[in-house]
Amino acid sequence: MMKRRDFLTAGSAAAALAALGIPVEALAANRLKLGVASNFSFDTLITQAQTMAKSAYQPPTPLSREILEKIDYEQHGKIHFNTDTALFANGPGSFPVTFFHLGRYFQIPVHMHVLDGSGATSKSREIVYDEAYFDMPDNSPAHQLPKGSGFAGFRFQESRKADQKKKDWHKNDWVAFLGASYFRAIGDLYQYGLSARGIALDVAQAGKPEEFPNFTHFYFEPPKDNSDTVTLYALLDGPSITGAYRFTMTRKEGVVMDIDTALFLRKDIERFGIAPATSMYWYSETVKEAAVDWRPEVHDSDGLAIWTGTGEHIWRPLNNPPRTTASAFADNNIRGFGLSQRDRDFDHYQDGVMYDRRPGLWVEPLEGWGEGTVQLIEIPTDDEIHDNIVAMWVPKARAAAGSSYRLKYRLHWLKDEPFPSPLARCLATRLGNGGQPGQPRPQHVRKFMVEFKGTPLENLPYGVHPDPVLWASRGTFSYILTEAVPNGVAGHWRAQFDLTVEGTEPVDMRLFLRDKDGKPLSETWLFQYHPFDQKHIY
Repeated sequence: MMKRRDFLTAGSAAAALAALGIPVEALAANRLKLGVASNFSFDTLITQAQTMAKSAYQPPTPLSREILEKIDYEQHGKIHFNTDTALFANGPGSFPVTFFHLGRYFQIPVHMHVLDGSGATSKSREIVYDEAYFDMPDNSPAHQLPKGSGFAGFRFQESRKADQKKKDWHKNDWVAFLGASYFRAIGDLYQYGLSARGIALDVAQAGKPEEFPNFTHFYFEPPKDNSDTVTLYALLDGPSITGAYRFTMTRKEGVVMDIDTALFLRKDIERFGIAPATSMYWYSETVKEAAVDWRPEVHDSDGLAIWTGTGEHIWRPLNNPPRTTASAFADNNIRGFGLSQRDRDFDHYQDGVMYDRRPGLWVEPLEGWGEGTVQLIEIPTDDEIHDNIVAMWVPKARAAAGSSYRLKYRLHWLKDEPFPSPLARCLATRLGNGGQPGQPRPQHVRKFMVEFKGTPLENLPYGVHPDPVLWASRGTFSYILTEAVPNGVAGHWRAQFDLTVEGTEPVDMRLFLRDKDGKPLSETWLFQYHPFDQKHIY
């Protein structure tokens, strides 16, 4: 049973808020209950994480698994946070905060705290869970959870100062944190899609299970009025790592997040993934299993974009491979990378879940990250319900127990990359049977058609074709040519070639277009081809 001193009831919440310097309206008629005050600053949160890393991991105290298991997908969908109770529903700032309920798929309680301001002299009070914050059926298993159980996550709603007929904040949100260290935001097309994580530990690492540390505490800084920016802090904890995070998030056309984090390792990590993005790629026009689904394409992202430290722009189309694969792209002080959805044509998806509007996620280091690799993990999937793509930065130096990291980076949730190449960009990759029409098709040969579009190709003199520059880790090329796509669109070209290769091991390929003087006209296309995988029809 919760003791009286552990939280403040609605009757005393007003006085507590006044002492904190927060307007009473911030608790929406004082319906949120607050715990006792404690000192808070980002520096003390970092020190807390550092101290925790010196001790063995202590798993969170579990709630009744029997009750949580009853709150399945259907039951969870019937539980709705009452927006009248939202944090900051009446200010300060523009963006109220609502909370997710615990359930079968989100069983670890997350503690939410509200601050009285910013700086080293801030005070924090925990927002104490009560089922009264939620609308739920009378027979919901959630009624069996005790007061103070905790929340699963939270989300920032759209601005309460916006035109409510166009974007009602009670029904629309723009960023959500839910499950382990996962979070996601909408882009400028008002659609959720891929997710980010605080950290990724040993993803697809042979002989080691992947670890999913949790954001265990969040601290909400009261936002300023007439500002598009909100700030929150998070404490990360897991068997191998602890960490402190500061998120400064701005809602404009899309969402931009500045992240400042201090991380401390309890154990060795083989694959230490910084700024990871997690997405779904089932199939596209590149490769599709015959009659697997009625839709032409199904994916949240269709490629990995990289801007290297030397200034090269790379596009790597995604695969749904026959087996789990890890690709590494070495660099020094990378300028940025991200998973993107370049195909924005609704007719290419034909689906009401709006795959054509899914945002891209671009990672921009704000300080030099030194040597390392962008690593792309691709996992086989036979359905769109599974996230099977991970992209992340992995430092070259070994992530050993006792190591610490201080990182600052920016996440851009947008429909396009924030720093696109001025060169022609890759639009599509298509595969088919090799050889020539009207002749027997040779075995072990695949034809590739790679499309590019951009200003440098528009400026080619009439009758001049760009030169394709090709490379493959094995195999031989033939029937190599470039041609304008016959659609009347200026600057829209494609490179065509056949690849002959024996065996079933993957083939890495590289292609870009240049002019007669050797000057690049396009970004660099990379691709990993899996020869003759019988489950795919090319």
